[in-house]
Amino acid sequence: MSTPALVSVRGLRVAYGDGPLVLDGVDLDLSAGEMVALLGSSGSGKSTLMRSLTGFAPISEGLVHVVGQDMTHLPRGGLRHVRASVGQVFQQFNLVGRLSVLTNVLTGALHDAGPVNLAGGFSGAHRRRAMELLDRVGIAHKAAEQARSLSGGQQQRVAIARALMQRPRLVLADEPVASLDPKMSHAVLGLLREIAHDDGIPVLVSLHVLSLALEHSDRVVGLRHGQVLVSAPTAQLDAAALDALYSHDDQGAARVRDLV
Repeated sequence: MSTPALVSVRGLRVAYGDGPLVLDGVDLDLSAGEMVALLGSSGSGKSTLMRSLTGFAPISEGLVHVVGQDMTHLPRGGLRHVRASVGQVFQQFNLVGRLSVLTNVLTGALHDAGPVNLAGGFSGAHRRRAMELLDRVGIAHKAAEQARSLSGGQQQRVAIARALMQRPRLVLADEPVASLDPKMSHAVLGLLREIAHDDGIPVLVSLHVLSLALEHSDRVVGLRHGQVLVSAPTAQLDAAALDALYSHDDQGAARVRDLV
């Protein structure tokens, strides 16, 4: 029996105010244990799709269910519940540079820690888990150092540990390797895929390098002009097929639809 999708999107349309549609009829499913690459050129709607999954983009039309919550008809407290259940990893890391690496990871537990003093108010259990996560991402030896002293790749590992500190049911990674060198990009994406497979957490990762998507994802979803052009297992795709996502050739886009 198939595993129920933790994210189910049907016919999603998003527009800001009276502007044009940014997303136009998007369907998306994310299931436990899979790493899904989200591809598309600038302006294709990738970031808006991710934002719609956490309630930061308006849902003009369609159905969006995330970790059991209907994002179009959230009950009181539902939005907070969804955001606490979604670990997010960003291009710019979003760490507090003057705080220690350990404290940055601990902030991932703020949603369930209650009132705390960042200098020493987290529980021993939280601190042990934070150190375990730092060890998992290979950076426990940097726990006491200020986050701003780390390299970009190291900071992104801290950000991943912070996301895991939430005990998330879903991870969204928006261009997490855009500012990293190729070697570190592979390392970070390999870590995210390991998390998806080993922890059973779906990971949706927005990328702009086709080769990285083909090497590290289980499935590819490609957007073009706010619509899903590609949705297929990675094994069925190659770079030539995905090139149409970045082309202005509508005939090429139609050929990709026929292929997948």
